[in-house]
Amino acid sequence: MSTANLKLNSETTIPQLGLGVWQAADDETEHAVRYALDEANYRHIDTAAAYGNEEAVGRGIAGSSASREDVFVTTKLWNADHGYEPALKAFDVSLGKLGLDYVDLYLIHWPLQNDERLLRTWDALEKIAESGRAKAVGVCNFEPRHLELLVDRGGLLPAVDQVELHPHLTQRAIRETAGKHGIAVESWSPLGGTSSSGWGKRSKPNTLLTDDTIAAIGERHGKSPAQVLIRWHLQNGLIVIPKSVHDERISQNIDVFDFELTADDLTDIATLDDGVRVGAHPNELNIGAPD
Repeated sequence: MSTANLKLNSETTIPQLGLGVWQAADDETEHAVRYALDEANYRHIDTAAAYGNEEAVGRGIAGSSASREDVFVTTKLWNADHGYEPALKAFDVSLGKLGLDYVDLYLIHWPLQNDERLLRTWDALEKIAESGRAKAVGVCNFEPRHLELLVDRGGLLPAVDQVELHPHLTQRAIRETAGKHGIAVESWSPLGGTSSSGWGKRSKPNTLLTDDTIAAIGERHGKSPAQVLIRWHLQNGLIVIPKSVHDERISQNIDVFDFELTADDLTDIATLDDGVRVGAHPNELNIGAPD
C-alpha cells in the first residue's frame, strides 16, 4: 500500500509519511533521498536551511527517477533570517541550493522570542505563498499562543505546525488549537530521537525504541518498535517524517500499511505520555535570533 495524502488548508495535499534528513551529511543525504524515492516509494522529503544539506537533497531528487511534481519537498527558514526582507532573501537561497523552481512547503523553523518580528516574518511567508514559489507555508515549534497570534493577525494561516511529538510528548494542546483552525500537525523526532539526543534544558535521551510496551506491541504484530511508533502517528492523523540514512531502515519505516494498532495497543501507548522532551522547549530557545 502507498502513503495516504492529507489535504492541507492551502488546498494542496501532503504525503502523510516522509523522509527526514536532520543531521545527515551530504553524501548520506543524497543517497538516502535517491534511495527513498526510487527504491522505497517515498514521495515526501523534509529538509531545512539549518541542516546544511539542501543541495544534497536537490541532487538526490534530480538523480532519482521521480518526477518533480510527484515529490513533496519541505524546507525551513533559519532563525537568523527572521524579518521580512531577510526571510525573502533566505527563501531565494534555499530554492537555489535545492535547484528547484518551487517548494511544496516552507516553514518558519522556530518562533523565537520577539512577536513583532515574528509577524513580519510571517508577512514574508504570506508573500512567498502568493508568488506560488511555495505551494504552502507553515511553522515549526509553535505553541498554542504562537498559533493564536497568527489567527489574531488575520490573513493566511499556517498549513502545518511541525513540532516535537511522540508517545512521551503527545502535544494535546497544540493539536487541539491547530485542529480548531484547520492547521495540520507534523511530528519531528517521531521515534523519540536517539539514545544520545537530549539537547534541551530539561530534555532526556530517547527511550521509546527500547521501551518494553512498544516492543511487546511490535512482537504481537511482527513489527519493529520503529514501525509501531510510525503507525501510532499515522493512526492519530499526524504527518510523520522519520529520519534514516540506512537503506534497510528507510524501507522498513514505510512498511507500515499492512497492520493496524488495536484499541488496546493505543491504550497501552497512552500510558507513556509523561511530557518528556528530547529537544528544547520553544519558549526557551532563541538560538541564532537576529539582533
